[in-house]
Amino acid sequence: METPDLKNLIETFFSCDKGELIRIFEELLSAMEAEEVLPPTKMMSQNYETAQANPEINTLPGNLKDARDAVFPFFWGTDGWFSRLHLENVKGPANYASLVGTLACLLKNPNLCVDTYSQRSNELEVKAITALANLLFYHIDSPWGVFTAGGTISNMYGGKIGIEKVCPETLRKGLQGEQLAGIVSTAAHYSNSTLASWLGLGTENLHAIPTDENCALRLDLLATKLDELFNSGIKVAFIIATFGSTDAFGIDDVSGIREITEDKASKYGMPVPQIHVDAAVGWTLCFLAEYDIEKNSFGFDHSILPVIPRIQACCRSLRHADSITIDFHKMGWGHYPASAFVVNRRNDLVHLFRSKEEIPYFCEAEYRRDPALFTLECSRPAIGPYSVMASLNGIGLTGFQILVAHALEMAQYLKQRIESLNYCKVLNLNTTGPSVVWWVLPKGRDAKRIFRRLEAGKLAEKDYQRYFHEVRHLYDRRKHMMNPQKDACLSFTTSMGYMPNDIALPAWKAVIFNPKTDRSVLDQLIVSIEEL
Repeated sequence: METPDLKNLIETFFSCDKGELIRIFEELLSAMEAEEVLPPTKMMSQNYETAQANPEINTLPGNLKDARDAVFPFFWGTDGWFSRLHLENVKGPANYASLVGTLACLLKNPNLCVDTYSQRSNELEVKAITALANLLFYHIDSPWGVFTAGGTISNMYGGKIGIEKVCPETLRKGLQGEQLAGIVSTAAHYSNSTLASWLGLGTENLHAIPTDENCALRLDLLATKLDELFNSGIKVAFIIATFGSTDAFGIDDVSGIREITEDKASKYGMPVPQIHVDAAVGWTLCFLAEYDIEKNSFGFDHSILPVIPRIQACCRSLRHADSITIDFHKMGWGHYPASAFVVNRRNDLVHLFRSKEEIPYFCEAEYRRDPALFTLECSRPAIGPYSVMASLNGIGLTGFQILVAHALEMAQYLKQRIESLNYCKVLNLNTTGPSVVWWVLPKGRDAKRIFRRLEAGKLAEKDYQRYFHEVRHLYDRRKHMMNPQKDACLSFTTSMGYMPNDIALPAWKAVIFNPKTDRSVLDQLIVSIEEL
C-alpha cells in the first residue's frame, strides 16, 4: 500500500528526526532540571476511574509533540527522587551515566533472548554479568547469569534451580506429590512468599527462621529447623539468605549457613539445597571488599572505619553462595529494570534448560549462550547491562567506593544523634548499611530501658502495644507538622525484621540512598524530632 498517509507515518514515527527529538528531549530534561532543586513532590491527586473511562486514543495520526503531550502531565507528576530530603526507602535518584547507557539501549531496543534479536547487546550482558560476578564472588572460574525484570524474578530463578536440584525433572513432570520446603529469615523480603506460591512450593512450606538483634538469621535455629525437616523426610529446595534486609539492613552469615546445611544434609542423606542470597539491597558493600583502612586513602570518616572490616568479612562470605540477586537500580543508582541473577557455577543453569525442540520460535538459539533456552522471559530488555556498564565505567570503582562510604557515614552519624536522645532507641544500631530504624517515644520515657524490658519478656502486651501506639502517633504528628522545604521525608515499617519474643517491632525508618543527603539534613531531622 503506497499512500501519502503511510508515507507520512513512516517519515514521522519511523525516521529519525533528530532536531525534533532533541527539542522534545530538552523539554523533558528542563523539567527534570527544575525538579532537582525542588523539595520532594507531594502525591498529586490520582483519579483511576477517570483514567480508565478516558483512555484518550487519538483517532487521526499526529506527530511527536502529540506523543509528548500525552505523557508529560504524568511525567511531571512523577518524582525522580532527586531531592536530598528523600529518605523513605531503598530508592535513590538514577545517575546520569546510567541515563546515557539507557538511552543508547532504547535507541536500538534489543531483546536479550537470543543473539539474533540483540547481537552485540548480548555480549554486553556477558561483560556486565562477569563484572558483577567478580565483584560478588571475587574472581571465580565460570560466572554466568542474566538480567531480569526485578529482584523477585531473580530470587525465583534461585528457587527454581533449588527445586530442580533436589527433585530432578520437576521442570517437566511437576512435583508429583513430593513435599518440599524452603527457608528464609523473618527479616527476608516478602517476595520470597511470592516465589514460593508461584513455583508451586506453597507459602505454608516456606519456613521463616527468627533473627538475632542485628536482623541476621539465627544459625542455631536454622540447624534445628533442618533437623526437623530432614527427620520428617522433607527435602529443602532452597535457603534464601539476606544480604541487606529492606528495613534494617540485616546480613545473614552465608558461610555459616553453608557449613550447617551441608553437615545436616550429609547426616540425613538428603540433597544439599540451593543456597541463594538476596543481595538486592546490600550488594554494593562489595565495592569496599578490598579497601585498605590503614591507608584510608579517601579519608573516610573514622566513625565508619571500624565497620569496614565487618563489611569485608560479610563480602567474603558471599563466595559460599550458589547464586545471588542484585538490584543495580537500587544502590547502584541505575535505571529500572536493572536486576541480575548471577550463578557461582555456570553449570547450575543446566537445571533450567529447555530443548530447542520445545522453543521452535527460537530455533536459531545456541546452547553456548542464548538465554532463551533457560530464561523465564521470552522478551528481556537490555536496560540492565547498558545501565550497569555505563555506570561502572563512568563512575568507576573509586567513585562507587566514595558513594557507598558516604551513605554509611551518614547512617552512622544519624544513629549516633538519635541514640543520644533518651526518649529514642535505634533498633539496628550495629548493622552495616545505609538504613536506620528507630523509636521515638514521648519525652520523659526511657526508650532504651523499655526496649530492654521488651527483649527480656517483661512487658505485658497492653504495655508494649501502648508504646507502639505512641511511636506511630509521633511519626504521624511529625508528618503533619513537617516543613516540606527543609524536613526529610521518612517512612514507617510495622515490622523491622527483629522479633524478640515473636513480637513485630514497628519503627521510624530512614534510608540514605541519595548522595546529596548531608549532615545538615540529618541535623534538621533531629530538630524536627525534638520539636514534637
